[in-house]
Amino acid sequence: MKELRIRTLVGLFLVAGVLSWSGARLWDSVGSLPRVPLAAPIVLAVIAVVLLATALSLRSRLRAQRERRPGAKGVEPMMAARAVVFGQSSALVAALVAGMYGGTGVFLLESLDIPPRRDQAVYAGLSVLMGIAVIAAAFFMERVCKLPEDDDENGETTAAA
Repeated sequence: MKELRIRTLVGLFLVAGVLSWSGARLWDSVGSLPRVPLAAPIVLAVIAVVLLATALSLRSRLRAQRERRPGAKGVEPMMAARAVVFGQSSALVAALVAGMYGGTGVFLLESLDIPPRRDQAVYAGLSVLMGIAVIAAAFFMERVCKLPEDDDENGETTAAA
């Protein structure tokens, strides 16, 4: 399984942001701008909390398993793999959503003097922050579930070189 790359997430964020900004400009010239829902930052925050709670639970269970504590509940490899896939997919979607709301928020910065648009800009900014929180939680999940490097393989490849 490949690790998440910041470059990929930043690229998704930027592409979604530019498309959203240009779409918001076009939509505003035709009529009214679609609303940024208040639920967007809330849903992203819930996803970040779920990812973080899962990562903390797996980390404590893996630590107990490594220390061979009596009665320690182990972690099945497939469960850890599913958790990592959930984190990676959440990070990709969060990068797209944060970019979309970021582009809309940048467009809304031009009209902060209008109260409804100011509220929309705040919701868009919070959505970007919560998207970043989801990405951070996904990286933490990936770090927790990463397998340790095998010292024997590293030693053989160094000796062979």
